[in-house]
Amino acid sequence: MSELQQQEKQLAERQSKLQKKLRHEVGRAIGDYQMIEHGDVVMCCLSGGKDSYAMLDILLNLQKRAPIKFDIVAVNLDQKQPGFPEDILPAYLDTLDIAYHILEKDTYSIVKDKIPEGKTTCSLCSRLRRGTLYGFAQKIGATKIALGHHRDDIIETLFLNMFFGGKMKAMPPKLLSDDGANMVIRPLAYCKEKDIAEYAELKQFPIIPCNLCGSQENLKRGAVKDMLNQWDRDYPGRIETIFTAMQNTSPSQGVDRNVFDFLSLQRDADAPLSGDVAESDLPAFDFLDTTNNGHINLDEAAKIDIVTTYKP
Repeated sequence: MSELQQQEKQLAERQSKLQKKLRHEVGRAIGDYQMIEHGDVVMCCLSGGKDSYAMLDILLNLQKRAPIKFDIVAVNLDQKQPGFPEDILPAYLDTLDIAYHILEKDTYSIVKDKIPEGKTTCSLCSRLRRGTLYGFAQKIGATKIALGHHRDDIIETLFLNMFFGGKMKAMPPKLLSDDGANMVIRPLAYCKEKDIAEYAELKQFPIIPCNLCGSQENLKRGAVKDMLNQWDRDYPGRIETIFTAMQNTSPSQGVDRNVFDFLSLQRDADAPLSGDVAESDLPAFDFLDTTNNGHINLDEAAKIDIVTTYKP
């Protein structure tokens, strides 16, 4: 085997391994959140970026193996950005032999007219794009709208809303639109961006860059992404822990009165003593005895020293 053949074999093996990993993660997310059901028509929104290409590729792969039947329709919205290569996506989709639609709507002119030069265009752009896609989903009878946001997008959005919006809010893997007419799903919710980027490179997807934002390098999302990437380098596993934490929220341990009824909390004077066990699974609370109606395990009382007792 020549050196070139050896390299090609290694790349093929890596691509197969990544596909299996992404397929497993997408399948797990679909199952955990019941994203796709029998008979669904899933509208896959393609931007021409690596994430949406990977999402469509993995969903088509899963469709062949799934125990349920569902249809996939690919949709791209041409927002009339100057220089947008209109032929790339149709040419690619023709090779897949699937149903697809290319929509045209000049949201670019609207964004450039409404947003001052140098300001972030993403919010208005996405709002206009979302409204168009929601309406088209109704027109073609799509029961689910699939977007290509991945795990890193979800975490970045959490910190963006915390730092700049004062909200504990991210991107849910499954979202019902405000009017109740559309169900949005994010099948890549468990997938890492770096895995998707590598897979897209190996698959040689014809990537179309988004030039509407120009070279706005100081976008807030970019700053948050840099912060998270630095954490990932300095503290391996931290990003995974953050995402796990987002799946394990405790409203009663927070401060939001809208999600937990603090005002109605009342002490039960007749309740048997069992202590506050909210953090009893932590090592620092090993002395807590939650099985013997006592706040403190008296057998371990030696661990607690009374330094000073004061009586007025």
